[in-house]
Amino acid sequence: MLIMGRTTLLDYIRKSKVVASEAGGITQGIGAYQVLVPVDGNPQACVFLDTPGHEAFGAMRARGAKVTDICIIVVSADDGVQPQTNEAIAHAKAARVPVVIAINKVDKEGANPERVMQELSQIGLMPEMWGGDTPMVQISALKGENVDELLETVMLVAELLELKANPHRNAKGTVIEACLDKAKGPLATLVVQNGTLNKGDILVCGEAFGKIRAMYDDRGSLVDQAAPSNAVQIIGLNNVPLAGDEFESVDDLDVARERANARADAMRIERINAKAGEGKVTLSSIAASISSGNQVGIDTHGLNVILKVDFQGSIEAIRQAIQALPQENVSLRFLLQAPGDVSLSDVDLAVASEGIVFGFNVKAPGSVKKYAKQKSVEIRLYKVIYDLIDDLRNAMEGLLDLAEEEVPLGSAKVRAVFSSGSGKAAGCMVTTGKVVEGCNVRVLHKGKEVYVGTLDSLRRVKETVKEVGAGLECGIGVDDFDDWEEGDVLEAFNTVKKARTLEEASATVTAALKGAGVQV
Repeated sequence: MLIMGRTTLLDYIRKSKVVASEAGGITQGIGAYQVLVPVDGNPQACVFLDTPGHEAFGAMRARGAKVTDICIIVVSADDGVQPQTNEAIAHAKAARVPVVIAINKVDKEGANPERVMQELSQIGLMPEMWGGDTPMVQISALKGENVDELLETVMLVAELLELKANPHRNAKGTVIEACLDKAKGPLATLVVQNGTLNKGDILVCGEAFGKIRAMYDDRGSLVDQAAPSNAVQIIGLNNVPLAGDEFESVDDLDVARERANARADAMRIERINAKAGEGKVTLSSIAASISSGNQVGIDTHGLNVILKVDFQGSIEAIRQAIQALPQENVSLRFLLQAPGDVSLSDVDLAVASEGIVFGFNVKAPGSVKKYAKQKSVEIRLYKVIYDLIDDLRNAMEGLLDLAEEEVPLGSAKVRAVFSSGSGKAAGCMVTTGKVVEGCNVRVLHKGKEVYVGTLDSLRRVKETVKEVGAGLECGIGVDDFDDWEEGDVLEAFNTVKKARTLEEASATVTAALKGAGVQV
């Protein structure tokens, strides 16, 4: 569970809901704590991660780790949706984590929860009470009003997610934070996501490994065991792991050492490549990312976009213009769309999501540009909406698989069949165009295709030749085909890889769906 914009709410939950609460019991710097929430009269454990703005949050997503199941975003009933609200929502979307909205300060003079819900609905979070799918609870964190209802809502969402773990297997999970303590050595805070973690277990933790010598819970007490969803701080690793690293328990210290060293080698190569400029996220790199040889079908890709504009109305104008772009094959994911100049946090979001920053009628300060360059993130700024749309189209089309297109060369008719050293060959008359050694061929028998392959051998009289033009006779041999008959027609062609437009790709999807019997 992750809470954003949360100070007073967390303070209240800490005072009233922390398991076995004691003075100072949750100020151990572990960054996570457990509360009991009554569900149908039975207390259910719920772990909160106190990591907003923490480097772990971006790092976890950058490494593909998913440590939070639900995100609570707190919005003030008097201030409404703020830039940091948009940023928090963008992070949750990027992590693909369900969101629960806590509308706070409803007891304050000037509070307008309806306005807050209206603003949230305009950025894609429609309240459940209005027919949407985003739970929203009106609370006063200062007085504790409806906080129990908020926690119950969170547990209901968790129940719908059907979150399950097996406590009887080796432990797996994620590093929340880590540091080097002068007295204790490397310390790591872990969230157990599956299995049970025990004192004495041998762990692989990113590039670190070791045997757990001591384990502390969220109150700083020594424990011997941590079940799924528990957060603990451990001692015993040989190095300090990174926030967002995944850990797993293994049976042998040598195995742990081998895996950690292998990961360290892989990360070393990755860092070298990064320094060489590889992995840069730009429009040109996306356009160049078309992978040759991919089979064309219902290919689906996503392009992550951070959009900064001058006014809120510009967002609507841009989104309306984008509606004309077919998105059956490449979908646009707007992780953030907000007024204001491009900021450092926008660049961080682009790094974590492998996205691109687009700005319309806004600026990017020099410090932001410098930071973006260091992080290999491209910032594109525009004054004309349609220039922005054109670049978006180019980026989307760059993600499409290439289409194979046939280029006809010529045709020939089989006049005789004879044996050759490697099987049977066809004596042919080239009727149109030309046939070329190594080209693709299609053999038609009475108009029906019986073979498609490569022209392996081409002879004229007894000499091997590279090509034969119309009106000339030749001998033709192909790979793995001997069933020639007089009167067969041979079609010669080459194939080329061709970039597709969004419209062409959309037509391919429609045709594929119809071919599968799906009504479109």
